[in-house]
Amino acid sequence: MTVRKRIGVLISGRGSNMSALINACKEPDYPAEIVTVISNRPEAPGLENAALAGIPGEVIDHTSYSSREAFEKDLDKALNEAEVELICNAGFMRLLTQGFVEAWRDRHLNIHPSLLPAFKGLHTHERAIEAGVTISGCTVHFVRTQMDAGPIVAQAAVPVLAGDTADQLAARVLEAEHRLYPLALKLVASGNARVEGERVIHRAFHSAGNTLFAPEPG
Repeated sequence: MTVRKRIGVLISGRGSNMSALINACKEPDYPAEIVTVISNRPEAPGLENAALAGIPGEVIDHTSYSSREAFEKDLDKALNEAEVELICNAGFMRLLTQGFVEAWRDRHLNIHPSLLPAFKGLHTHERAIEAGVTISGCTVHFVRTQMDAGPIVAQAAVPVLAGDTADQLAARVLEAEHRLYPLALKLVASGNARVEGERVIHRAFHSAGNTLFAPEPG
């Protein structure tokens, strides 16, 4: 019987990557299960999607708090009450303080729509096109205090095509994200990817350095 890690997913919007993780967790041999979904925005459509999947959802509205620390205190409490072992950000649009990040160090994953360390922050697709790169993609990494930084678990490469708009590139990258995130979580939850120092060490999986490539569908 597969021992499943208990996952808490943080969202701010529709949580399409959350849905990809929910689908992955339906597989009987998948080493993780989502036990709670928490949104910092009451109107987040992802909460309804979680409810339809039978996953408890909760709103912790950051605008109701006088400080980031107060918000994070209740967020941490909710995660611990759900006995969460690993956190997955899925479009969670909040920067977290050092105290929260360190409390969940090496137990907190994020996905970013670029091949980090390139194009950190927002407007990644516009910036990739403006820079003239021919390869973009997405990255799953462990969270650190610095934005879009931390040991890389997995990456997927996506070509930037001639004439691409930001929306067209974003759509292709998002498809890759939906394949990559379940793969990365599987590696971490199963113990086949672990942090040593500030690098991720992989075992029992083909790797090139610490860059993995999401398989194409089919």
